[in-house]
Amino acid sequence: MKHFERYIFITLILLGIVAFTVWFLKNPVKDFAVSVPGQDNRPAKGSDTNEVINIGEKFIEYDKVVSGLTGKWTQFRGADFDNINKENIKLIDKWGKDGPKIVWKVDLGEGHAAPVIYHGKVYLLDYDEIKKSDALRCFLLESGKELWKRSYKVHVKRNHGMSRTVPAITEKYIVTIGPRCQVMCSNPQTGDLLWGVDLVKDYKSEVPFWYTGQCPFIDNDIAVIAPSGSSLLIGIDCATGKVVWQTPNPDGWKMSHSSVMPMSFGGKRMYVYAAIGGIVGVSAEGADIGKILWKTTAFAPSVVAPSPLILDNGKILITAGYGAGSMLFQLVQNGGAFDVKVIQKYRPVEGLASEQQTPILMNGYIFCIQPKDAGGARNQLICCKADDCKNILWTSGKTDRFGLGPYIIADGKFFILNDDGALTIAKATASGWVQLDKALVIEGQDSWGPIAIADGYLLMRTSKQMVCIDVREKR
Repeated sequence: MKHFERYIFITLILLGIVAFTVWFLKNPVKDFAVSVPGQDNRPAKGSDTNEVINIGEKFIEYDKVVSGLTGKWTQFRGADFDNINKENIKLIDKWGKDGPKIVWKVDLGEGHAAPVIYHGKVYLLDYDEIKKSDALRCFLLESGKELWKRSYKVHVKRNHGMSRTVPAITEKYIVTIGPRCQVMCSNPQTGDLLWGVDLVKDYKSEVPFWYTGQCPFIDNDIAVIAPSGSSLLIGIDCATGKVVWQTPNPDGWKMSHSSVMPMSFGGKRMYVYAAIGGIVGVSAEGADIGKILWKTTAFAPSVVAPSPLILDNGKILITAGYGAGSMLFQLVQNGGAFDVKVIQKYRPVEGLASEQQTPILMNGYIFCIQPKDAGGARNQLICCKADDCKNILWTSGKTDRFGLGPYIIADGKFFILNDDGALTIAKATASGWVQLDKALVIEGQDSWGPIAIADGYLLMRTSKQMVCIDVREKR
């Protein structure tokens, strides 16, 4: 028995030595790769290039309903591009004892795309994971009833979501950009297809890291798009689908997740775009429409999601995540041209910055949610003066952090959504942080899609569901 016990003991020791040797010699991180912004789960470059995509090929009509509502939220950041709702409708300060009044919910394909609202109808570019199709869906605002759907097959792999853009709408046209850069124009009243453009095939655009994040807008019936391929920007006549102007791209700048913003300065209307490679101002009028008026490479990170924030007196704020920080710069007239003067350039720990959402300018102050690499103020709502983005006046504090969620101003109040579906109401003031109420609206994750408000109805989403909340003061 003693010999047997000795044998067992020696065997266990030998097994232990072998196990230790294997553990010691194994490299547990040999298959790890350096984390590069945008490369996590990114589809292989050039994948699906032979796929035949018939933009807008399928249409389904479910019902015809006329709404008596007149409110509008017509594009990314609203009609004035400032993310401020200006309707004269009193909205709630508190959620009340019964909590948020959810009017309806609808399941969506995974993503962060957000809706527009026009005369009682909601329009959203979704991705149907079962049918593998981009789908422009139309709902009734008051009930969530789906009225019609215009779709086309295109293969999209999950990569932190799929659809993530906001349409642009007028009485006659609605323009969308899909995850893989397919542009579609339809009639919002009937759903009829007007035209489609594939930016990858027609302009050699490169699909961005996390698919298309750029949102189109319509300027006097011209759809303004930034292919950032063979042309940097283009203008497409919504009535005909004809390209009426285009901007050259001599530096080979690539498409970012940022959107084009209009600007007026020095008696000149222009379009401002933060591409991968630099920031550019393009003429928006006259015989020189589409001409580059100015450009700068002073701020050119590898990933840009927030759009340029147009300030007063020719100032522009641009910010990005992954440690890029922010840059505040000034346009200076130089004869018939413009020069760029950098006023402030700094890291996230040194002042206002943003990774995903575009900051809000109101009454000379900027409001923004700080990125995760902003030190002690990370994920907090902050306020600063528009001419000094390094001097933070106040923050929402350590107990009120919001992640990458969206925020909007309506009826003098902030409505701020955190990553997990909790919606906070706070006073929209530069004097300090005043939270009014907070409630978990719907359990979810990655609630990053922009908020839309019209007629007292607030639309928000998690990664897989859109929710409509009645936020009118009298319900």
